[in-house]
Amino acid sequence: MRALGAAFGLMAWVSALVLPLSEVRAGTWRAPGPIEKQGKLCAKAIKSAERHYRIPRQLLAAISLAESGRYSKTRRATFAWPWTVRSGKFSRFLPNRAAAIHTVRQLQARGIRNIDVGCMQVNLSYHPKAFADLNAAFDPAKNVTYAARFLTRLQRSKRSWSRAVGLYHSAKPAKGLPYWRRVMRLWGKERRRVAKERRRRVIAEYEDRRQQRLAAQARRRARLAMRQRQRQRR
Repeated sequence: MRALGAAFGLMAWVSALVLPLSEVRAGTWRAPGPIEKQGKLCAKAIKSAERHYRIPRQLLAAISLAESGRYSKTRRATFAWPWTVRSGKFSRFLPNRAAAIHTVRQLQARGIRNIDVGCMQVNLSYHPKAFADLNAAFDPAKNVTYAARFLTRLQRSKRSWSRAVGLYHSAKPAKGLPYWRRVMRLWGKERRRVAKERRRRVIAEYEDRRQQRLAAQARRRARLAMRQRQRQRR
């Protein structure tokens, strides 16, 4: 959501690139859990928002991956990262909320206002009333809820989810179209992934029920065999 406005000034992002982040990299800012656990924070909020605002399944998830997607080599998967901060060419995946807030405040102290935050990369300059404070901005549920409402308003205005996706990023076609293509590609991948997981789950549940039936049959046969032995002894 780095859109709906003029391009970021050259001097602003140059100063951001040399931003000292020694504190952010210190041991104080260690991540509280593995990337998979942190990534679920966005995913859980997104699933709830898609259902509540009747957004097509996995569409908001695809947007989040385009906005704050972070790749995990161990899982070979990309997760929306709740502690993402971007401003122009400055980009950071921070380890936790405190580090993300600290980084935003450093940027703001340099006079930088065009900053995208959180799971859905809501722009603090173009959406100044989106959150009460930075703590709320980096709350996955609040960040995703605001983005879902914004996307829904765009859809109602244009009567098209497809057009809403492009406008979520930028009102300028030169920026909105490449972004739209990327989200559509991610949306297709997400739908295929979810469908594959659903099939795997259905198969696993069926196999579990089959094993339970077989176990129950084995127990019945064992009881019958025991009764027959008892009769023979009499």
